[in-house]
Amino acid sequence: MKKIIILLLPLILTACITTPEPKKAITSDVETLYNTGINQIKSGDYQTAIESFENLERQYPYSQWATRGQTMVTYANFKMGEYDEAILTAERFIRLHPGYKNLDYLYYLRALSFYYRISDITRDQGYTQDALDAFKEITYRFPASQYARDAKLKITLCEAHLAGRELMVGRFYQKQGRYLAAINRFKNAVQTYEKSNQTPEALYRIVESYLALGIHSEAQSAAAVLGYNFPTSQWYKDAYKLLNEKNLEPKKTKDTSNWLENFVKGVRNIAN
Repeated sequence: MKKIIILLLPLILTACITTPEPKKAITSDVETLYNTGINQIKSGDYQTAIESFENLERQYPYSQWATRGQTMVTYANFKMGEYDEAILTAERFIRLHPGYKNLDYLYYLRALSFYYRISDITRDQGYTQDALDAFKEITYRFPASQYARDAKLKITLCEAHLAGRELMVGRFYQKQGRYLAAINRFKNAVQTYEKSNQTPEALYRIVESYLALGIHSEAQSAAAVLGYNFPTSQWYKDAYKLLNEKNLEPKKTKDTSNWLENFVKGVRNIAN
């Protein structure tokens, strides 16, 4: 009997030393940490959720739950209005996980973070340009993504905003009598943001400015472009009235200058 006990004792000691923590327990623990963060997000406690996900990443840095948690940190920052942090965490994730299956969502959160920082047209439009570039990247990289449709809508809004800025500056120059500077701004609004809803007014302002300079042929050309693309627009009606006051009419398309022909190529599909 003593011999049997002696033989069994080393086996018992070895089992005690080498028995690892059950894998199931680890999995259960990491899921619990992740779900804790998710529940905190659902309750609107975003800051605590961020802390939970960061704790998850510290304890299990190479787990799929930690990767998911990083995306939720970006989301939580976005929901709190911490857009700079959301942009930074999104860009960090994109850099570290270029093959992530839901990478389009991180690009989308990044773009929205720029978008929600857009200010009115009287102020610097750097964030508007950043948002425009970010949404264009989504449509280019992920054309079939569920976020691509909204990205296209946001692109239109960003371009309208930037074009509105050009018009505001152009109108300012007009009031000062700096008509060439104004025309350059209005032309830029049309050429750069050709699908913007600001285009009809920009063309009308060009007509105004050229008439003020006494350059009737260019005013007629601009009016022809306006009438070609927006024949029912009030801006065209107003431009036509201005020309009539000087016994002028918009040029026929075949009689246009090179400037007009280039404009027609750029804006003829605006209404499509």
